Amino acid sequence: MALAHIIWVDDEIESLQSQKLFLENKGYDVQTFTNGFDAIDYVKDNLVDVVLIDESMPGITGLETLAKIKELNQSLPVVLITKNETENLMDEAIGSQISDYLIKPVNPNQVWLSLKKIIDNKRLVSEKTTTAYQQQFRNLFMALNSNPDFNEWMDIYKKLVYWELEMQKTDSPEMVEVLQTQKNEANTEFFKFISRNYSKWTGPKSVEGPVMSHSLMQFKVLPHLEKGTPLFFILIDNLRFDQWKAIQPIFAESFRILEEDSFYSILPTATQYARNAIFAGMLPIDIEKKFPNQWKNDDEEGGKNLHEEELLRAQLKRLGKEDIKVSYTKVVNNQAGLDLVNNMHNLLTNDLNVIVYNFVDMLSHARTEMEVLKELAGDEMSYRSITASWFEHSPLHQALRKISEKNIRVILATDHGSVRVKNPCKVVGDKQTTTNLRYKHGRNLNYEPKDVLAFRDPKEAGLPTPTVNSSYIFAKEDGFLCYPNNYNYYVNYYRNTFQHGGVSLEEMIVPVIKMQSK
Repeated sequence: MALAHIIWVDDEIESLQSQKLFLENKGYDVQTFTNGFDAIDYVKDNLVDVVLIDESMPGITGLETLAKIKELNQSLPVVLITKNETENLMDEAIGSQISDYLIKPVNPNQVWLSLKKIIDNKRLVSEKTTTAYQQQFRNLFMALNSNPDFNEWMDIYKKLVYWELEMQKTDSPEMVEVLQTQKNEANTEFFKFISRNYSKWTGPKSVEGPVMSHSLMQFKVLPHLEKGTPLFFILIDNLRFDQWKAIQPIFAESFRILEEDSFYSILPTATQYARNAIFAGMLPIDIEKKFPNQWKNDDEEGGKNLHEEELLRAQLKRLGKEDIKVSYTKVVNNQAGLDLVNNMHNLLTNDLNVIVYNFVDMLSHARTEMEVLKELAGDEMSYRSITASWFEHSPLHQALRKISEKNIRVILATDHGSVRVKNPCKVVGDKQTTTNLRYKHGRNLNYEPKDVLAFRDPKEAGLPTPTVNSSYIFAKEDGFLCYPNNYNYYVNYYRNTFQHGGVSLEEMIVPVIKMQSK
């Protein structure tokens, strides 16, 4: 590793020779100056890693030197060393973006620790993260291979997300690759788990399963209703667990996060199915029976999520909650977001406020979701970063900040996640076959059985039967379903894009978060 280049500016630098020697023995290259002017000239023409500055020097003070150095190089770390402990000096120093603040007399170890923090921080964090994951790798491997149940799967996925976020701090591409392989392996096992168990949770003879879309309101939202404390149920569409982790720090500024939980989205992991199930409190097969005029199958004309409020009110009535005061707001564009901000105070008189926020639609505006996301989010890390940036500047964030001083509760959830698709799988179907890339239903579907989870009888998956003999298939892991015509064009167009509708940890295990205003 190259020597770190330090300059130390102090009008009594002679008395610090032993300190300089100590740092040189630790492998730093140290250049000394007795006044700020010489230091500023040196920084103009030389590469420097850290500047140590004494505050009180004749001619030009440490803070004045600091200001001039920052003009030359905004990101150069500066450590201020001073005898003066007055608060206003500290405030001024911190306001001038110093990296550290040491009080004289300083001992050599203090200075060394400060340099270590500044110069070696990234490397040390990276090494520590890599070692910690290596230790966890075996535990995760064992958990994957010990036939996990639905609760253990939620735990495994959370841990994988945790390590994926931690790996952003490391510069070891090898370890990132090891984690990616482990995540792929987890998705392979998860697909087998869902194939074995899904119809047990949703079929006519269902047994107890996890909280899923159709039981979310009953078990994760309504129990938190409390007279006198408005409850906000916010559903952001298409929000994966790792995207929640990206926006969590922004929420944490105004809210206390009481519980970070997850639930299972039903199949297809698509808005029309999963979100209608959440608000109706029913599986799609039952929504179609009870609300034949409101339910639309994929191949029918018209909007598929136009009756959420009606379904929600019917569910509340069924659960004996018809006397509570409820509002329902759907935000599908920026203007609706701004209207929400202005209306937030009026919502505080309700017991329950449901806000549906179309994040992916908002992100892409009128252009196709595909192209925008393809340009902006080529991988998971950039997808998380867009999510955080979008949320921070969104009307939703503004609206929540506006009421965060009031005594309120917030439940944040989503309808389903998404997965970055990489492996094309050929499917042949008739004209009625649906166009979604992660699931299809139709009459004469031809496919490779190992590529998909198939339900020849949609009832087994709690799904309506759009036409006689139609079956459903769901893509697994990172596969996407393509027709043979124009095959190469579509494969190249859709590969590495984020899609949803199928079976993967990212699409099915999604966040439900309980928060309280601080």
